[in-house]
Amino acid sequence: MVLLLLTGSVSAQDIHWSQFNDNPLFQNPANAGHFNGDLRFVGNYRDQWRSVTVPFTTLSLSADGNLIRNKNIGYGLLFFHDVVGDGSLRTIEVQGNASYLIKLTPDSTHSFRTGINIGMNHRQVNFDQLYFGNQYNGIVYDPTLSSNEAIQNDRKTNFSIGLGTVYHYYVNKRFNISGGVGVYNLNRPNQGFYNDVVQRDIRLNVFARGIYKIGFDWDVLPAINYSRQGTYSEFIIGSSLKYTLIDRLGEYRALYAGGWLRNKDAGYISVGMDYQSWFVGLSYDINFSKLVPASRARGGFEIAVRYILHRFKPKKIVHRICPDYI
Repeated sequence: MVLLLLTGSVSAQDIHWSQFNDNPLFQNPANAGHFNGDLRFVGNYRDQWRSVTVPFTTLSLSADGNLIRNKNIGYGLLFFHDVVGDGSLRTIEVQGNASYLIKLTPDSTHSFRTGINIGMNHRQVNFDQLYFGNQYNGIVYDPTLSSNEAIQNDRKTNFSIGLGTVYHYYVNKRFNISGGVGVYNLNRPNQGFYNDVVQRDIRLNVFARGIYKIGFDWDVLPAINYSRQGTYSEFIIGSSLKYTLIDRLGEYRALYAGGWLRNKDAGYISVGMDYQSWFVGLSYDINFSKLVPASRARGGFEIAVRYILHRFKPKKIVHRICPDYI
């Protein structure tokens, strides 16, 4: 039963990502449609604590864009699947996101987006994979013995609501700044498996990021991300360096490398590459918390993949008729 309680305390928190800037819909619903292109597809995968216990694995997929008839309205759909702990506590969530762009200046140098997030969350646990004290016969663990636990339910489905805002200062693609605030689980859905009500805590997320040119082919991309949910808080600060290999005549390639610090928990490194409309990023956490004796400094591996679709728009050619009197 102790393992179940531990698993429940971990699962009470929403998932988190090291590459937080590369999962835009999870970061803030106002990010829906906030990119240069027509459609954006993002995939994320995280594998954590493999050296400690049963690995915590998370998969996320998302797609977003803007309405064709009204480019100020963005939309997006996010799906993630998370499995943690000995009881294979499984979380499946589908979120719909919508945003609206407000241009603060005619040239769009200053802009503001507001967004809403509505999600359906389903959780279930496999009690057969958990160990209970009543199944110890005095000598060894005997799985055939009854746990004597009054298990009432092994799954729960609820809905959540979130809101977000993002401010964007854009001079050019090599000098711009974004920052935003998002709040999730505003309706405090019940996620308890028993008759007792266990409300999901509101999650606050604050982020800021930018890009600044420091050389002919070099840019620096600093970022911070702060999350708080109940008694749990996380602060990440760091930066990546970007080196542009080629950006001319329709060819584009760039490399990224960065270092990041998560307060009182881990440091991690990240690398990535842009290739035309594709981006692939990799990161690895190095744990230095009190869990080091068990983790042996191993944290989590994460990969992010992004593809932006640009629809071909043929140039409109206006033909002139030569008058017959010439």
